[in-house]
Amino acid sequence: MERADGFDRQRLSVVPRPLVAAALERPVTRRILVTDAGWFPHARQHGRHRPQGAEETIVIVCASGTGWLDADGARQRIGSGRAIVLPGGVPHSYGSDDEDPWTIWWCHVRGSDVPELVAAAGNRAGNRTISLRSPDRATALLDEIAVSLEAGTTPARLTATAGLAWHLFTQLAVDHAHPQEGTPLERALRYLEDRVDGQVQVSELAALVGVSPSHLAALFRHATGGGVLAHHNALKMARARVLLDTTDLPVAEVGRLVGRPDPFYFSRQFRRMHGVSPRAYREHRKG
Repeated sequence: MERADGFDRQRLSVVPRPLVAAALERPVTRRILVTDAGWFPHARQHGRHRPQGAEETIVIVCASGTGWLDADGARQRIGSGRAIVLPGGVPHSYGSDDEDPWTIWWCHVRGSDVPELVAAAGNRAGNRTISLRSPDRATALLDEIAVSLEAGTTPARLTATAGLAWHLFTQLAVDHAHPQEGTPLERALRYLEDRVDGQVQVSELAALVGVSPSHLAALFRHATGGGVLAHHNALKMARARVLLDTTDLPVAEVGRLVGRPDPFYFSRQFRRMHGVSPRAYREHRKG
């Protein structure tokens, strides 16, 4: 059902289409441009049905309550802390649950960089939603977009909201890439973070999180671009950088604190990653 009137205390901003056309010809906003944005609280009977899709890409973040999405031939329940991303031209319907109506923040965007940003968020047929690790961060960005557009649609305002939209999409991409809490990958990552000063056997870690070593390796390649031990070593080197930058500890002691007690091996590992020795890194002026 598409409700004709609005919702109590709602926000709704629409950029006039002649201004959209002009903005899509200017630097920055031709790459990403917010054309519409809003907030619908406790949106009972809210719904949209677009058999041909929309011209813009649509982002909806459910802050509370529940709703539903029909896309790619399937219906999906949408709960609190979940985002919907619908690329332009994708047929869809969505709406609020009758018993527990959703509260949503949303925006529509256009621009040359939008398809790449959508792809980075993991969007594809059959997978149009993202579980958000930080829903408050996404809703804060959408709130700032809506408030900014309410204040005006000058070129400066449209540029400002373009930056916020870029931040929103990169946040969605991070949330897509980061494993959900409690999954084998998330547990393995947390285990490695907690043991930067030690050594880890891949087979033992795989058994601990309940998957085979080959499956764990595949999960890490997808999430980090490398293997389990490579990721653990990167964590060690990151901790070493902090110690080199913030303490006067000898290089050998830094190596010991990150699980590399052989100072020569630690220095080789550090140089391989950073292109300089630990001592040269410490002496380089930063900031």
